[in-house]
Amino acid sequence: MKITVRDAPPRSVWALQQAGVHPLLAQLYAARGVLSPDELDDGLARLLPPSALHGAAEAAVLLADSMAAGRHICIVADYDCDGATACAVGVRGLRLLGAPLNFSSVSYLVPDRVVDGYGLTAAISERVKATGADLLVTVDNGIASMEGVARAKALGMQVLVTDHHLPALLNGDIVLPDADVIVNPNQPACSFESKSIAGVGVMFYVLLALRAELRQRGVFDAASQPKLDALLPLVALGTVADVVKLDPNNRRLVAQGLKRIRAGALQAGIRGLFMAAGRQANVATAFDFGFALGPRINAAGRLSDMTLGIECLLTDDLGRGEELAKTLDSINRERRDIEAGMREQAELAADAMIDEDEAPPPAIAIFDPDFHEGVVGIVASRIKDKMHRPTFVFAASQAPGKEHELKGSGRSIPGFHLRDALDLVAKRHPGVLLRFGGHAMAAGCTIDEENFDTFEQALQEVAHEWLDAGTLTRRLDTDGPLAPEYRRTDVVDTLHTAVWGQGFAAPTFSEELEVVSQRLVGEKHLALKLKHQGQPVDGIWFGRTESLPAKVTLAFRLDADEWQGVRRVRFLVEGAEL
Repeated sequence: MKITVRDAPPRSVWALQQAGVHPLLAQLYAARGVLSPDELDDGLARLLPPSALHGAAEAAVLLADSMAAGRHICIVADYDCDGATACAVGVRGLRLLGAPLNFSSVSYLVPDRVVDGYGLTAAISERVKATGADLLVTVDNGIASMEGVARAKALGMQVLVTDHHLPALLNGDIVLPDADVIVNPNQPACSFESKSIAGVGVMFYVLLALRAELRQRGVFDAASQPKLDALLPLVALGTVADVVKLDPNNRRLVAQGLKRIRAGALQAGIRGLFMAAGRQANVATAFDFGFALGPRINAAGRLSDMTLGIECLLTDDLGRGEELAKTLDSINRERRDIEAGMREQAELAADAMIDEDEAPPPAIAIFDPDFHEGVVGIVASRIKDKMHRPTFVFAASQAPGKEHELKGSGRSIPGFHLRDALDLVAKRHPGVLLRFGGHAMAAGCTIDEENFDTFEQALQEVAHEWLDAGTLTRRLDTDGPLAPEYRRTDVVDTLHTAVWGQGFAAPTFSEELEVVSQRLVGEKHLALKLKHQGQPVDGIWFGRTESLPAKVTLAFRLDADEWQGVRRVRFLVEGAEL
């Protein structure tokens, strides 16, 4: 591992400090590209306007007309946290905005990961029609669902696609489904600046446009209009859990959601999830969304039925919210057990690819007939982190009649666009990829089991062409040495209240430290006694069992540990340059 230090332009640091930003935060923000204090304004007024999102105004007209006519609207969700929160935002928002019109005919349907696969299929459209729906609305899916949209239209339904994924490609050209309206910042005609907005964010923006349309129609005025800010905790949760880049607009959405949660203005189910995870909502952080609440929602879609997750987010009953959150917590424990076994098998398979004198292959593909398809994405992420290679993990399909198919989930490293790599594999080896899609850093695909070796070789060929030695070397970007005056618990609290995440990394410091003592705790974590700038400080390296030299350059995050009522700073070690 190579530890590097981010550059913090002095002029930007000075400008932020002059605006009253905490000196340490000024350095951290400048190193992440923040040039002026305006970029740190997280007020709702600073959000990008809905009018900038292509298709939002047309979607508002379609929804408003449907509501005025009393038509039945059915939302088709996705089975991850982004899809679940987007569905909850859509159902809650449409009912809220429809109240003045006495409109509440909104339902939802969530596909089954095993039976239906990803996206809006023809079979799902038929199930939606059977509910009596007149308007089908997709959230966090649909941009590549040509057949599903076509079937819905053939059945006489109107279709509104809201999504944030990349459109499908056919012979290198972008193709879009024949929906009545498409709202997606990544469609060709859209100039919306936040290309990284999550699916839940897109749905929230559609609701903002709908409220403006209803206001223009005289349904309510600016003073009496329903307040949509109550939905922001859900928007924040889905945004962080989907690991989208936290650009300025996404950071504002997350910051606004966190403010409401900390103030106690949160949905019953989110409150229940905080309790089930043993976290405190009044000091909520983006970390809680990504590592505590999000995984519990995701577990329902991976191993059970995402209806559980959506119902948890929809209920206003505190008791039911707690009950559903406990159920999700139990499912998540089962998910962790399955994942642990799969990860061990996958790591053994990955290790077997490496000769003692050679580096790992430039890309990794792993299949085991005992793997569970609901957990392959998590395992791929773990292997990618360990090996620093683009990684696909496959499991046999559990769908009836498709036992010969393998469903794969991939995670990538910087410099390797996974969806584009799959597109190139599809062009070079027609027929090998039955279906594929995704983003730069995460993607999925389906192949026939007999084509696994072909896929593995083709993926490695693309990786060999696209990745060089520098890209394949694990690099940890840090913020350099920590000044001793900032080694305080109040500074830890200041850092924790800020919004950090994908594309706006949490503060990580690095410098040479003296290792005074070290011991294993729980058989898999390294507890450390360190000296930082001549002063003692505790440290811990989770998942590390090998000992460290007496002096070593460490990368670490700041945390506060409490013992017998006394809070002390400790270093959470992220890596070492050995």
